[in-house]
Amino acid sequence: MAEEHDGPENLSEPPAFFPRDLAGDYEVRGGDLLQVRVDGVFAAESDGSITRFVVLSEGGRRLPILIGPFEASAISLPLDGARADRPMTHDLLNTVVERLGGRLAKVVIDDLWNGIFYARMIFEQGGGELEIDARPSDAVALAVRCGAPIFVSDDILATAEG
Repeated sequence: MAEEHDGPENLSEPPAFFPRDLAGDYEVRGGDLLQVRVDGVFAAESDGSITRFVVLSEGGRRLPILIGPFEASAISLPLDGARADRPMTHDLLNTVVERLGGRLAKVVIDDLWNGIFYARMIFEQGGGELEIDARPSDAVALAVRCGAPIFVSDDILATAEG
């Protein structure tokens, strides 16, 4: 699902605040990372279509992130204490990571480009860390299964305020 935005016309290059340079090196430029909680998954109907959001919050600030129907289900099930009859993709990934001796240490959402949020999942295994880019909805769905903390940059939270 594409998100609406009022971004720059040139979409071939990320804006100055986008934290990845052309060499692929990573540098956090989104302000302090603040731990958030998952308030839930919500739906809004407009003109016969349903839009779904996962809402993250820190203090009084809330960050709604547009997600699809399957991602909404993947996040809602563990939040409601329910399980699917068969493992969903996020359950499978969690099992694979655990069986390989790793764990999801945290999720970080600190990138925003053209109205799209970007996340990273930080895994720990064998004394080292492995960082993997992910859609925020997938990262949140895995985090709620693992009990891993979710962090959002202060700048991203401020952007959501207005």
